[in-house]
Amino acid sequence: MSGRFGGRTLARAQALQLLFQADVNNRTVEEVLSGDYAISDGPLDPYGQELALGVDSRRYAIDAVIRASSASWSLSRMPIVDRNILRLALYEMIEEDDITVAVAIDEAVELAKAFGTDESPRFINGVLGSIAADVNAGVDVYEKARQTLHAAAKSQADAPEDETGEAPAVDETDVEPLAEAPVADDVPDDAPVADDTAE
Repeated sequence: MSGRFGGRTLARAQALQLLFQADVNNRTVEEVLSGDYAISDGPLDPYGQELALGVDSRRYAIDAVIRASSASWSLSRMPIVDRNILRLALYEMIEEDDITVAVAIDEAVELAKAFGTDESPRFINGVLGSIAADVNAGVDVYEKARQTLHAAAKSQADAPEDETGEAPAVDETDVEPLAEAPVADDVPDDAPVADDTAE
C-alpha cells in the first residue's frame, strides 16, 4: 500500500487499520495504541489517531446508526473491514464539521476498494448513501437510529409465533443494552435481593 495513499486519506487508512486491530482483538483503540500495533505506512498520522480514538469513543452510537440503516445485514455478520469503514465514515459525517458528507463517502468507498471485498464499495456506498440525506438535513441520526431500533425490537417482541409455536429468533450479538444496570448507590435499601440459588 506504500505510496497509494497520502495526506488525510493515509490517515484514514491508518485509522481503519487501528480500528480493525481493536475489533479483531476485542480491545479499545487506546489499548491497541498502548501496545504493539501495525500500520502499513508509518509513522502514525495524528489525524489517523484522532479518528480512530474518536470512532472508538462513539462506537455504540455509530453501530446503532449502522444497524438501523442496514436492516438486512446484521452488524456482527458484516465483514470486519466493512464494519469499520462504515464506523469511520459515519464518524466523519456526523462528528467532523470540516469534512463534507460527500468527501466522507468518497473516502470510504476508496478504502473499501483498497481493503474490502469486490462487493464492499457498493455496500459501503449504499449504507452511507441511505444516511447522507439525514446528516445533510441536520437530523440527529443517533436519536433516529435509537427510535428505529426501539420500534423494531418492539415490533419483533409483538410478532406472532411462527409455525413451530416459537417467537422469531433475535440475534443477541447485535442487541446493545438500552440502559446501564443500576449502580449500588442507586438501589434503595429495601430493594428485593435476587436469590442466586434459585433454578
